Amino acid sequence: MAESVVLDPVDLRLLGLLQNDARMTYRDLAAQVGVAPSTCLDRVARLRRSGVILGHRLKLDPAKLGRGLQALLSVQVRPHRRELVGPFVERIRALPESLTVFHLTGPDDYLIHVAVADMADLQRLVLDGFTSRREVARVETRLIFQQWDCGPLLPPSPSAQTG
Repeated sequence: MAESVVLDPVDLRLLGLLQNDARMTYRDLAAQVGVAPSTCLDRVARLRRSGVILGHRLKLDPAKLGRGLQALLSVQVRPHRRELVGPFVERIRALPESLTVFHLTGPDDYLIHVAVADMADLQRLVLDGFTSRREVARVETRLIFQQWDCGPLLPPSPSAQTG
C-alpha cells in the first residue's frame, strides 16, 4: 500500500482547485489560495514529485466522438492465474472501447467501463472481444444511463478516521 503524504490546508485547497480546473494559471491559483505565485508553483511541483498529483488528462465526451452508449462489463476469467492477468489486462486496455479496467475481488474478476457506438457495437465487442476468448468464462453487461463526476478527492478528515 502506498504511503500517504502529509498535506496542510494550503495543499488541500490547491488540490481541490486543480481537480476542478487543472488549467488554472499559477497566478489565479495563488490568488484563490492566498499565497505568492512562486510559492504556489513550488507547492504544486512538490505535490507532483511526491506522487500526489499523477498527471493531467483531457476529458472527452464519448457521445460526441460517436460512442454514445456506455456499459460496465463484469468479466469472470477461468483459470484466474497470475500468468493470465497481465496479458488479459493489456489486451483489454488496448481495445479502443475500453475506458477503465478494474481487477476485483468477489465472483467477478474484472469490471470494464466501455464506450461504444450503439447496441450492435456493444454486442460485437462482447462477442468478439470477450466471450470468444478461451479464458473468459462469463460476461455480464450493464448499460449506463447517466454518470456524474464526484470530488474533489481529498484525504479523510481526522474526525472521519476516528468516528
